[in-house]
Amino acid sequence: MTKKNKKISVPTIPKTEPFASLLNGLIYISETDAEIVPFTGDNAPAVSSDEIRRQTGTPADVAIETIDARQFFDRLTQIKDWFGDAEKKRAGRFAELRNELMAKLKDVKVFRVGEIRIDIYIVGIDAGGRLAGVKTKAVET
Repeated sequence: MTKKNKKISVPTIPKTEPFASLLNGLIYISETDAEIVPFTGDNAPAVSSDEIRRQTGTPADVAIETIDARQFFDRLTQIKDWFGDAEKKRAGRFAELRNELMAKLKDVKVFRVGEIRIDIYIVGIDAGGRLAGVKTKAVET
């Protein structure tokens, strides 16, 4: 949860990065708040946990969970009755990000890498055949 007095510093993302205009100031909230940044990998034959492991250098003994992208974004984009303006705006920005990722990438999936301190990759295949999308972090104890 975000505390009202807590200041979060999110670096500005260069406009040349994919999805940059959608990411500036957007944070993913878990037990910590983490920035969401562009991810561009190498050419990939498919969007898979094996490909994530290869392209991120994740050791074989680290767990990788695959999640449906629409299911992942459902939680982030639903407007709750108790939402204030800031929460509504964040949900809208996540909806824009989801729509842009789905429009620009093929076979978008979400990968949760690790346990407790989790790297999250929301990726698909771009027009150049590369693994691309965004990444963030979560802490879950």
